Amino acid sequence: MNPTMLLRRTTGKALLATGLAASLALASGCAKSEDSGSKDTSASSGKGDSGQVVASPSAGDAKSCTIDQFGGKKLDIKNATIGFSQSEKEANPFRIAETASMKAEARKRGLKLLTANAQSQFSKQISDVQDLMAKGANLLVIAPLNSDGWGPVLRTARAKHIPIVTVDRKINATACKDYVSFIGSDFVQQGKRAADQMIASTGGKGKLAILLGSAGNNVTTERTKGFKDELKAKAPGLKVVFEQTGEFVREKGQQVTEQLIQSNPDIAGIYAENDEMGLGAVNALKGAGKKAGAVKIVTVDGTRNGVQQIVDGWMSGDVESNPRFGPLAFETLDNFTKGQKVAQDIIIQDSEYSKDNAKADIGKAF
Repeated sequence: MNPTMLLRRTTGKALLATGLAASLALASGCAKSEDSGSKDTSASSGKGDSGQVVASPSAGDAKSCTIDQFGGKKLDIKNATIGFSQSEKEANPFRIAETASMKAEARKRGLKLLTANAQSQFSKQISDVQDLMAKGANLLVIAPLNSDGWGPVLRTARAKHIPIVTVDRKINATACKDYVSFIGSDFVQQGKRAADQMIASTGGKGKLAILLGSAGNNVTTERTKGFKDELKAKAPGLKVVFEQTGEFVREKGQQVTEQLIQSNPDIAGIYAENDEMGLGAVNALKGAGKKAGAVKIVTVDGTRNGVQQIVDGWMSGDVESNPRFGPLAFETLDNFTKGQKVAQDIIIQDSEYSKDNAKADIGKAF
């Protein structure tokens, strides 16, 4: 997706339609997340305009898909059985909020929803989705753990004409043939925005480290690309001297940062590709006796814990990656099964947090 086609959030009120309804309501009911010693971090439904807003081009400008093109049959979503496959353990606030949003929207619409959690095991996710189809799911929403390896699922779904919508990560397959739509953020743009925050917080000079996300998915690749491309274009004085995966996990992020500050004690900034790794980095810096703000940390997610760390001075910025997919995912499936056009890529516009707005806007975090 071309980042220039996206609208950054300024007032947070704009909505460019993709053939979907206007702004969609927030699904509430997120469970309490893990904490790293910060203030109250219960992942509430938030307030203000914290639901997802579409930032895609209009339907006339984007590649679209219809049920006739896909090869399925029209149906009333209220008579369908929908399967939702979650990829990761719900210790991560992003996954907690994502699953809660799906369940809340299904309840709101009176839909039958079957759920499964792969517990961060890709082989289990493949068998989970096969099991959902065997149990009668005729519509699927998948949060993929990996981008590759979906052949067995896609072949089964294709044979049964089961529409698939993927959320938050892409699968490497053909839209409107193997699946209907991808709904998620522009991850390259997220990386660029994180780089802009890092440039502002460091003054554009110094040594940087990147805590990479897990391998094998487009999120890690694209967030890394966007960050590096923006540094190259705007801040050649910032040099990435350390890169290692933290696997999107807090404990791993802490371990990697502990190694980092031993090998590079003069590190100026850390770009963590999700909040959980960033929170791990904070723990490592505290353990090493560093003062808040001595090392600039910029992350991606916008969790309540992450935003609180900006308020407390340990993080410099946090680019939102909104996990509340329920309303948009079910709206997409509803429109598609009615025979309407839906976009193959439905890109949401994300907010961001800095020292200027973190305290005021923490209620919008998840």
